Amino acid sequence: MRSKPSQRHSNLLFMPRGNSCMKTVKVDLGSDSYRIEIGRGLLSSVGEKLRQLTKAEKIAVVTDDHVRRIYGERIREILKGAGFDVKVIAIPAGEASKNLRVFGDVLEALAGFDMSRSDALVTLSGGVPGDLGGFAAASYMRGIDFFQIPTTILAQIDSSVGGKVAVDLRSGKNLAGAFYQPKGVFIDPDLLSTLPTRYVHDGLAEAVKYGCIGDRELFELFESIETKEDLEKNIEEIILRSVLQKTKFVEEDQYDNGSRQMLNFGHTIGHAIERYFHYSTYTHGEGVAIGMSLLSAQSEKLGYTERGCTDRLRAVLKKLALPTAIGVPAEELILHALHDKKRRGKEITLVVMKSIGRAELVKVPTEALADWIVTE
Repeated sequence: MRSKPSQRHSNLLFMPRGNSCMKTVKVDLGSDSYRIEIGRGLLSSVGEKLRQLTKAEKIAVVTDDHVRRIYGERIREILKGAGFDVKVIAIPAGEASKNLRVFGDVLEALAGFDMSRSDALVTLSGGVPGDLGGFAAASYMRGIDFFQIPTTILAQIDSSVGGKVAVDLRSGKNLAGAFYQPKGVFIDPDLLSTLPTRYVHDGLAEAVKYGCIGDRELFELFESIETKEDLEKNIEEIILRSVLQKTKFVEEDQYDNGSRQMLNFGHTIGHAIERYFHYSTYTHGEGVAIGMSLLSAQSEKLGYTERGCTDRLRAVLKKLALPTAIGVPAEELILHALHDKKRRGKEITLVVMKSIGRAELVKVPTEALADWIVTE
């Protein structure tokens, strides 16, 4: 029987909410500390919670056009009901919108709303509006408060936690950005009910990553899941365990100079795949799944990874309908990988899984990447 996260993580609090229990995870970063609240139906009380956390008169909600159609009026009414003046700013859905032009449009919209430094920004979204909106909050008037309400699994377990905000440049993903922590994150698993199946699996790739690098029990939970009903029954535990893993690494290394780089398992190859296909064809999670699969297979051959780990990883990824290989020449991916943020001069840091639940950072000379990135 798996031990519960609450028994072994001091950041986790349990708070009663109706007939269920809302989970609250504290991210302990000194003056930048905040709480992540997780609970079904949480969206309806977000206005009251924000009223307790901010003195803002105006709130700008940054979202995408898909989420606006589903939740735009609802979030407007929730926030207006708490006494805020509200403007909803929707950007086109998709990674292609995470650029400097759209970023500038959002900043102009904030200025057009006549927002002051005491006002606040809320991202109601997946990762793209979350990253771009957070960067806008960090930049507008040199910084205003912002809050995250993630609507996808990928955003709920990964991008909404940790304060990395950014946009893409033509040269690569997330190359312009900042470290800027939110003042609060509100995760409502009920928001996932409108998410297409492909994007449920897309986000779960990051949860599998957490199992590989730090939570063996989470990985074993994925191995035990056989049906859609199993997944639905366990989704809150998957979200919670993933958030606890992300929080642990963020607290250890807020500015991504050391152990936090463990969170990049699968991402060097994954980002290269995204860039190769111009951020189409494969989602972020699908790219990461392929990256984890390819790197683990090669690191196992090189003797860095315990034998059998790649087979176990690929079995879980295939169960979640995630790809594990790609028909792109390795030299093409290597070319794109050289633009990765983890490159330092003539070295790049790869995250290598030693065994299920344990990983390490390996510095690889860029001229040796062909030994590690193999697609055949």
